[in-house]
Amino acid sequence: MKIILITGVSQRQGIGFAVAKHLGLEGHNIIISARNLEQAENLAQELKQDGVNVTSVKIDLLDLDSIRKATKFIEEKFQKIDILINNAALMLNSSAKFIDKDMDELNIEFQTNVTGTWYVTQQFYPLLVASGEGRIVNISSGAGSFADPDFGIVNFPGAGLSQITFDYPLPAYGLTKLALNGLTIKMAKEFKNDNVLVNAVCPGMTATRPGAADFGARPVEECVDGIVWAATLPKDGPSGQFFRDRKVLPW
Repeated sequence: MKIILITGVSQRQGIGFAVAKHLGLEGHNIIISARNLEQAENLAQELKQDGVNVTSVKIDLLDLDSIRKATKFIEEKFQKIDILINNAALMLNSSAKFIDKDMDELNIEFQTNVTGTWYVTQQFYPLLVASGEGRIVNISSGAGSFADPDFGIVNFPGAGLSQITFDYPLPAYGLTKLALNGLTIKMAKEFKNDNVLVNAVCPGMTATRPGAADFGARPVEECVDGIVWAATLPKDGPSGQFFRDRKVLPW
């Protein structure tokens, strides 16, 4: 059974919690993290009631010290991790227009979704190497591609947001995921010799917020399969690619 760290598990209706539950019920040893430790602990208790072997830790992607402390704790307790699922991300709901965007908010989004993910992976990388068959899944978005017909930056808002009838600008969130997809390729190239496979996965438009289903968002449970698949790839599995529902996305 694998030791699996999932970041950004703070809401019961979130993707991270659904993935943790799915993999935990398969018998894997799960570590969940959140910016607010109490939130992670409460969700861990719920998973334990379902029979999942789970540990909770605090990881705030804007607090590098919290990442270092979590790394030390997990190294002392487990000596390795087999799978890292970089699920934590931030999308702020302020103006998405280029001319109006607040630069402090923009920096927070990039620091969370790109720099923070980079640092988490950097810190935990030795523990992934210790596994011998490490796997990294970066949770991305079709908004981080050029050509995705639903959310890609060329087509946005595309078929996936057909209910939007006004000129809605591409949010900065999409640009952070564009950078994350590039980072995924960089990781895959550099981690190849250590047998660590790295892929980005778009879960699709997911009903993690009230009203999202009205815009065609899928239930969270339907979006988990592609993430679980990428996290448990065999030795000869792909690396440095971008997927949704186990299929390569144009990027």
